[in-house]
Amino acid sequence: MPKSPAWQRKEGKNPEGGLNEKGRASLKAQGKNIKRPVSAAEAKKSPAAASRRDSFCKRMLGMKRKRTSKKTAKDPNSRINKSLRKWDCKK
Repeated sequence: MPKSPAWQRKEGKNPEGGLNEKGRASLKAQGKNIKRPVSAAEAKKSPAAASRRDSFCKRMLGMKRKRTSKKTAKDPNSRINKSLRKWDCKK
């Protein structure tokens, strides 16, 4: 049985949220171009990065409000909360 791509397995995920290099590489092999997260400090250096970060934060905060249970929304170890921390998204 063939293995699933790394981005779907634990080895392709960053424990702090999002994907690690191996996970992003496995997505790139499938024809997707995913970029690394943009922190607040990096966003100050580039308007394009700041725009990308703002867009991600708005989209994910909306998903957190509408598409997650109350338990998941409050859990600091949920994937959505980890990714919001990684991107330095504020409530």
